[in-house]
Amino acid sequence: MATTRIIPMHKNKGKTVAKCLKERTDYAKNPDKTSGGELVSSFMCNPDFADEQFLLSKKIYLEQTGRTQKNDVIAYQVRQSFKPGEITPELANELGYALAEKITKGNHAFIVATHIDKAHIHNHIIWNSTHLNCKKKFRNFWNSTKAIAKINDLLCLSNGLSIVENKANKSAHYGKWLGEDKPLTLSDMLKQTIDAVLLEKPASFEGFLQKMKQQGYEVKTGKHLAFKGKQQKKFIRLRSLGKGYSEEELRGVIGGKVTHVPQKKKAPRVEQKVSLVIDLQSALVAKKGGGYERWAKNFNIKQLAKTMNYLTENNLLSYTDLKAKADGVTGAFSSSSTRIKDAEKRMAEIALLQKYITQFAKTKATYDRYKQSGYSPKFKEDNITEILLHQAAKNHFKSLSLTKLPKMADLKSEYAALLSQKKKAYKECSDLKQEMQEVLNAKRNVEVLLDMDNLAPETEKKKDQQSL
Repeated sequence: MATTRIIPMHKNKGKTVAKCLKERTDYAKNPDKTSGGELVSSFMCNPDFADEQFLLSKKIYLEQTGRTQKNDVIAYQVRQSFKPGEITPELANELGYALAEKITKGNHAFIVATHIDKAHIHNHIIWNSTHLNCKKKFRNFWNSTKAIAKINDLLCLSNGLSIVENKANKSAHYGKWLGEDKPLTLSDMLKQTIDAVLLEKPASFEGFLQKMKQQGYEVKTGKHLAFKGKQQKKFIRLRSLGKGYSEEELRGVIGGKVTHVPQKKKAPRVEQKVSLVIDLQSALVAKKGGGYERWAKNFNIKQLAKTMNYLTENNLLSYTDLKAKADGVTGAFSSSSTRIKDAEKRMAEIALLQKYITQFAKTKATYDRYKQSGYSPKFKEDNITEILLHQAAKNHFKSLSLTKLPKMADLKSEYAALLSQKKKAYKECSDLKQEMQEVLNAKRNVEVLLDMDNLAPETEKKKDQQSL
């Protein structure tokens, strides 16, 4: 898992603070990137109106302190990325929320938006630069990047996820630390071929070049020795392959002066046990071509073999048992997801209620004086912010039909209990999702094998009773 530093979000020239906040938060909450907005969580703000609530706190800050902001920082952001295939979107959002809590220490409203539109799931964590008490501002601190990286690594390791082992190159692209999950590049393939040829111990450098040609590489001599394989469009120079692969070093290896250290082989990727077979008819209609058809047929044979292994290992050799298993796992996953959503909904309600209770208490004295003044227009004009905040809190209590405000301690206890339940449910949901995906893939493959989409109802009943 990787994080960037704390990134100050500045007010753009020619735009208002309101417009800038809306643009930044709207990008983070983009429904196309966050599963229709389901992967957006928040603290002490409503995700739908986070920009407005951030802006309101800044107006209150000015009203209460009389201080104008010296810089143009309106919010802060941290981007948090995860290694492909290691994490569910739901868990990613939970870890983003936990990281945001550590950074803001409960003093700033924030949103966490989990984007799933890329190969790597990643979070956009945005928090208000203004303190919840509207009297302070967030202070970025020296070495904050290292501090956040350590917090993030602890969260990662405690959840069994990968971390960036070597952080020397802080500006490295995400792909630089994918490590052994990265696919082989053309340069990797060339180095592996050189490694294999050197193992044959060619008698001379010319003999080495001849063996490279036998491996299908075209050789270009001159100022810079280069090779081009069948898959390459351009030549790759030896000097671009890194340490141990320059012409001088290879000549030294062949001459017995230098010991060659082959590149570390990449571990094979872990495949899903059972994948869906490919619809060949649709592929042919789409004119994928003969090469694709041959590959797809071979792929389908392998997946059907894996399906049968899965069914045998799990004693699901009748379609009735397989369907019952699929329905059971799907139901359990749905139930677990519902518990998570219910907990998150109630947690959001509690957070909002806590905010309004605090807001109500802070503005009560001013509102009482407003009433004592006979609702004086002059008094209202002078204290408009606090009066509006007080009325907003009362309206919220009224919408909940509250006759008596709950104690903050009770709300905090309930919130902590819900958070604990949600964490357990996330783990359960993650495990169930993997199991569900596999059993549904196996079920669908069996249905394709039996051509059950085209069976008559009576025939289907008979097939249900047959062994697979």
